[in-house]
Amino acid sequence: MIEISDLPVLNASLNFASALLIGAGYYFVRNKKIQAHKLCMIAALGVSTAFLTSYLIYHYHAGSVPFQHPGAIRYVYFFILITHVILAAVILPMVLRTAYLAFRGRFANHMRIARWSFPMWMYVSVTGVVVYLMLYRL
Repeated sequence: MIEISDLPVLNASLNFASALLIGAGYYFVRNKKIQAHKLCMIAALGVSTAFLTSYLIYHYHAGSVPFQHPGAIRYVYFFILITHVILAAVILPMVLRTAYLAFRGRFANHMRIARWSFPMWMYVSVTGVVVYLMLYRL
């Protein structure tokens, strides 16, 4: 059984998997492998949904976890954390809209939004792992 204390590493793993799937999806669409792109992006949506669920459960039970390290690394951590949190809030509706447009076959609109949502989603996924490493493994 998974304990609440296991969720941070699960969350980081889900963020990492999401970044890999988003990157693979980008690779496939650039190489005109549309079905593989679609499968990767659907999987990324599923993994990100699992992450968000696990993240909310963890913070409901554990609350906020303070960053313990003093000095310059503290400023680096908070810069990464703040940009991560802001973009995470922005990217959620963008990703949902991007996926909706694809499922509706509105590919011109899908591509226009995906040019913005792809790098933001990738940044949020990668910085989620970085935040975990800095908060729990530094």
